[in-house]
Amino acid sequence: MLLAGRHGKVVRLALPIMLGMLSQSLLNLIDAAIVGRLGDVALAGVGIGGYTMFMLSAVVFGLSSSVQSQTAQRLGAGRADVGHPLHSGLAIGIAVALPLSLWAWWQAPLLIGLITQNVEVKTVAVSYFRWRVVSLVAIALTLCFRGYWNGRQQTQLYLRIIVAVHLLNVLATIGLVYGVAGLPYMGSDGAGAGTTLSLFTGLLAWWWVSYKNAAIPLALPRWSRALSLRTTLTLAAPHSLQQLLFAAGYAVLFGLLSHLGTASIAVGHVLINLSLLLILPGVGVGVAAMSLVGEALGRDDQHEAHRCGWDALRVAWLLMLVLALPMLLLPEQVLGVFFSNHELVALGSRPLQLTGVMIVLDAAALVLAQALMGAGAQRTVMLLTLGMQWLLFLPLAWWVGIGLGYGLLGIWLIQLVYRLINSAGFLWVWQRRRWQLPAFN
Repeated sequence: MLLAGRHGKVVRLALPIMLGMLSQSLLNLIDAAIVGRLGDVALAGVGIGGYTMFMLSAVVFGLSSSVQSQTAQRLGAGRADVGHPLHSGLAIGIAVALPLSLWAWWQAPLLIGLITQNVEVKTVAVSYFRWRVVSLVAIALTLCFRGYWNGRQQTQLYLRIIVAVHLLNVLATIGLVYGVAGLPYMGSDGAGAGTTLSLFTGLLAWWWVSYKNAAIPLALPRWSRALSLRTTLTLAAPHSLQQLLFAAGYAVLFGLLSHLGTASIAVGHVLINLSLLLILPGVGVGVAAMSLVGEALGRDDQHEAHRCGWDALRVAWLLMLVLALPMLLLPEQVLGVFFSNHELVALGSRPLQLTGVMIVLDAAALVLAQALMGAGAQRTVMLLTLGMQWLLFLPLAWWVGIGLGYGLLGIWLIQLVYRLINSAGFLWVWQRRRWQLPAFN
């Protein structure tokens, strides 16, 4: 019964995060459907502009885990300064995101040109990206608020706000793309403007929820500013660098697929997006584990922190196995949702089954990476994740898939081996318990 109770706590914290993440993926599909009616050029331009924005957002992504891990530890220790990491994160977010967004807006043609040279697509992408990049400050600050409240184990706030933001995004995008309800007709630019509007509205909601709580001071005491800023930045930088290079790794993977022909690109695109969608429950469980581990370490209960990681991993393994079953047992039917061409279905069936095995194996890396960040081991996570991706997977994928001529199936077999070794590495690090350091200052 005790075991069920611990697992129940993991699920209670993780469920709102998982639903929020899944809603984000659903929103991307809805946006694509809205813009897709404008033609292939508009859809391609929005896709490239959105991917460029994703790469840029990775620079500030580490603020969420930094604020969350510190907040959880301070909460567990019963300290009165739980809100200090939030203020430090907000200050860093403004200092980094504001100049970066201005530079990116100015250099948008250069950034988009690194991905596509098609003049029509590039024109759409640059315009869309400029509407989106204005929201980088809102993204950075929202990540800080999300990390703070997740660290306090109030994950239901994330679900409530993100669902409201997504609903506004859909309505605003439809209105601005097609000029509905008296709104100006903006075409593909309307998708960027609608998203930016919804993100700033969401930021206002986070701000109101946070500062109506009297427990959060409006400013940091002068004596603690430098220390808090340094700690927050030290923890955020490795995670942000990891996310940036991890996203770049997927760009390299798409480059590998481009050497195999249009069919491999099409099938690979579906396989990658399916895997990214289906790992989200594992990520959600991992974010919950980050809070639980941080809180336990704040109480100086290292045994409980270690056990929280295992509890979360058991939950994630079960979830990922259930999600993997359709890919393992019915690969042709799953691919038939995306392709009417039987040759494409045949090409992707075996790699899709490998993808199902991968997401189950990946549960250990997904959960324990977040748990390690809850313990303040962001640097360890960065080195292990990027080392496996850039030094093992990508070189071997090029050699086997392109050099030896095993194509898409060869690349996916190498990816399966990479996922296995990566998860084994995180299990080894977790069991060594070298991450059990004193709580943050």
